Amino acid sequence: MSRIKMVYIGAGSTRAPGTITSLVQRHEQFSGSEIVLLDTDPTHLPVVKRLGDNLARHLGADITVTIGTDQRSALADADIVLASFRPGGFEARSVDDTVPLKYDVIGDETQGPGGFFMALRSVHAYRSILSDLEAVAPRARIVNFTNPVNIVAQAIQDNTDVPVLSLCEGPLAYPAGTISTAGLDPARAEVVSVGLNHGSWSVVNRYDGKDDLPELLREGWEKHGGDPDIGWTDRKILQLSAAVGHIPSHYLQYYYFEREALANQKAAARSRGQDLLAHTPVFWEHYVEESLKDVPRLDPERSRGAIFELDFALDVIDSIVNDRGRRFPVNARNDGSLADFDDDLVVETEGTVDRDWVHTLPQPRLPHEVRGLILQLAEYQRLTAAAAWSGTRRDGVTALLSHPLVRELDVAERMYDEMAHAHRHLLPARLLS
Repeated sequence: MSRIKMVYIGAGSTRAPGTITSLVQRHEQFSGSEIVLLDTDPTHLPVVKRLGDNLARHLGADITVTIGTDQRSALADADIVLASFRPGGFEARSVDDTVPLKYDVIGDETQGPGGFFMALRSVHAYRSILSDLEAVAPRARIVNFTNPVNIVAQAIQDNTDVPVLSLCEGPLAYPAGTISTAGLDPARAEVVSVGLNHGSWSVVNRYDGKDDLPELLREGWEKHGGDPDIGWTDRKILQLSAAVGHIPSHYLQYYYFEREALANQKAAARSRGQDLLAHTPVFWEHYVEESLKDVPRLDPERSRGAIFELDFALDVIDSIVNDRGRRFPVNARNDGSLADFDDDLVVETEGTVDRDWVHTLPQPRLPHEVRGLILQLAEYQRLTAAAAWSGTRRDGVTALLSHPLVRELDVAERMYDEMAHAHRHLLPARLLS
């Protein structure tokens, strides 16, 4: 197996303990490799390193885990950069979730104004990473899990020569969840979802090898739509799937059920970001406890099920460095995969991944019923990537205005200025005035 240097940026996050544990457990795929832990807040890095070291000792794994103290030196001679970080932490996400609600606009991590400001912060943070990579790691390739993954990848692709592949487990998780809600077995289904990240629709809809999944979803809605045990989001996504005949990303709930979703957010006792912020100390209590054991065992229930989210990224990295040529859902340059989108747009599609990087595969077209919204979001993606990389406040406002959840100039300007002020320590001066 290939010996590599992998730098994990965001290794102090709540995802990191599960990631390092999974990586060491599959040590034979990366035998002899060095994993460098890097984070702007190094507080939790010793805990993550201890988890990796103890598990490696127990398994006899030839994996070295080190802590990077300086970004440029940590990145030197890197082969792979695994990036999964959140500039400003859950505190910043709480701003993204809640400020838009004051303007009767959806608050979310990747959609609308919240996703917009996450993009501005993430791309700004990436600027110094990319500068260092170009100087000290010319062979490095980025596997990105930093949100919004499509806008981050678009900005990097449009402005540098550093190879970037963005990933999200959504195309694997969301169709399976909707199929289960309909009372069907996901293992018997074949679904391919394409479009944009958190803005995709299924275009292959087979069940037991037949193209009758849309009809089965309609039957599932008639049978299970009134089940009080089904959560609001799952019910609405099944309803939308039955109506359209294709399965959407769960994030499309904000567009097709906007008023109800907004009312739910306003009625909630606290936002998702506030909830995660409140529970973060509990997560780390568990991680510290396990890191002190000779054989650590992490419990997904102790971290709200998010502990192994980056396993998908590790599968893709294995396929790259060991030249496996496996097929995955990817966020990458279109290159003809989706006929309705420009070749240089970062799209969510299917592709094979090997040591030569990612090769997107031709897919069916999005149906007319849903195509318009995704095309509009594609234009927003381009505008936001450009504003985040080199734009001014004016560029930022016009990019935000182009988002279909915003639409009104006065609202866009007021939200922009309030949120930019709240995030001012995480943004470049050019975006503030």
